[in-house]
Amino acid sequence: MNRFLHKYFLLLLLSLLCLIFGMVCVLIQEKKLGETLSSVERIKKSGTLRLITSNSMNTFYLYRGKPDGFEYDLAKEFAKHLNVDLDVVTPGWNNMFSYLKQGKGDFIAAGLAITKDRLEQVAFSIPYMTIQQRVVHHNLIFGPKNIQDLEFRTIHVRRGTSYQSRLEEIKRSGVDFKYILHDNTPTEDLIAMVNDRKIKFTIADSNIALLCQRYYPDIRIGIPVQERESLAWAIRKNDDDMLKAINRFLLHANETGILKRITQKYYHNIQDVDLFEIKKFHDRMKSRFPKYKKLIQKESRKYGFDWRLVAAVIYQESQFDANARSFTNVRGLMQVTRATAEELGIANHKKPGQSIKAGIKYLNKMFRKFDHMEDEHQQMLFALASYNVGYGHVTDAMKITRKKGLADNNWQDVKTVLPLLSKARYYKKTKHGYARGWEPVQYVDQVLTYFDILKKNAS
Repeated sequence: MNRFLHKYFLLLLLSLLCLIFGMVCVLIQEKKLGETLSSVERIKKSGTLRLITSNSMNTFYLYRGKPDGFEYDLAKEFAKHLNVDLDVVTPGWNNMFSYLKQGKGDFIAAGLAITKDRLEQVAFSIPYMTIQQRVVHHNLIFGPKNIQDLEFRTIHVRRGTSYQSRLEEIKRSGVDFKYILHDNTPTEDLIAMVNDRKIKFTIADSNIALLCQRYYPDIRIGIPVQERESLAWAIRKNDDDMLKAINRFLLHANETGILKRITQKYYHNIQDVDLFEIKKFHDRMKSRFPKYKKLIQKESRKYGFDWRLVAAVIYQESQFDANARSFTNVRGLMQVTRATAEELGIANHKKPGQSIKAGIKYLNKMFRKFDHMEDEHQQMLFALASYNVGYGHVTDAMKITRKKGLADNNWQDVKTVLPLLSKARYYKKTKHGYARGWEPVQYVDQVLTYFDILKKNAS
């Protein structure tokens, strides 16, 4: 019996050794295979593309628990282009380059300007945006008139940025000033400190500075301190396969309108901000909005709408004035006509509560008319335009868009056509006739601007 057990254990041990040997062989083969695969092939094999980025409003952030941001959306399209999933790594601004070198991510997309110093560490893709570094200060603080006028001033910037590199260059040129470096502090946070008058000056890329004027209308965008620079994605040096894949994608995104669509989503109308109107919006959100906040939130939830978007619509319609009257003599918070209110089963559309209920219900009706669209963001843009000018006029514009060979389910294409509804040679051929087609375009832009401000101040 003992001899039998002895033989049994010997066979078991031999089996285990064979199994271990087999596993080691497989691992060695996989390692060798991994060494021969290019970076893009490895990504496709794993099914995951790893994006290294930073948490900021122009790159990547979470809104209502969902990822958002310009760089995130563009990177997501790149992952879709490769037919893989996207994984986001946010190690903090100061750690992004070390993470890339260590292979903890496949590329960096974080609004990086191509600089001489960075080119020594990484390779860059073709550019996708141009910006310019500008001084940002409070409107009650006199900003420098030129580079020489930086003398004796103190400027706050984030460590490891192109801003720091440029300030070092200016200082070496003989301009005597002081700069203070902040670790892992987003540029918009420094701009907020300028707005609150905790610091006097910072430097920001023009796209970030213009966006921040929506949130902080008391800031001013001052002189440029650098020539225009290009933003691009960063890749490990000598990773030619990844560089080619990214460049092919960026060219594709530019040719197909993907880049334009995402740029418009996040940077729409930033050059045309009316600071007086933005200031008034902030003031009235504090003084008038609280009275209606709970009702707006309650009614918005019924239809799955973001209440901040609804609040932006109401402000655009009436600035939260219950007695507001349009040029067509429509009254109320959401400017719903009597006929529309009756159709929706609302008894008195002039009362604030009834107007809000009717308006949100009508917005939902318009939204559902575009259920065939896969992109909910696009769907809402068309719903907003329909809320303003009427569903019929929007469908007329969509038909003209198709005839012009453009995409009738892309707001950026349709918004270029809508103004044509005021021209006889176009509206005479439509079902619903003349319309002030430029108005829904302006309307959607304004609503999105107010919505963007409310998202930033989400509570």
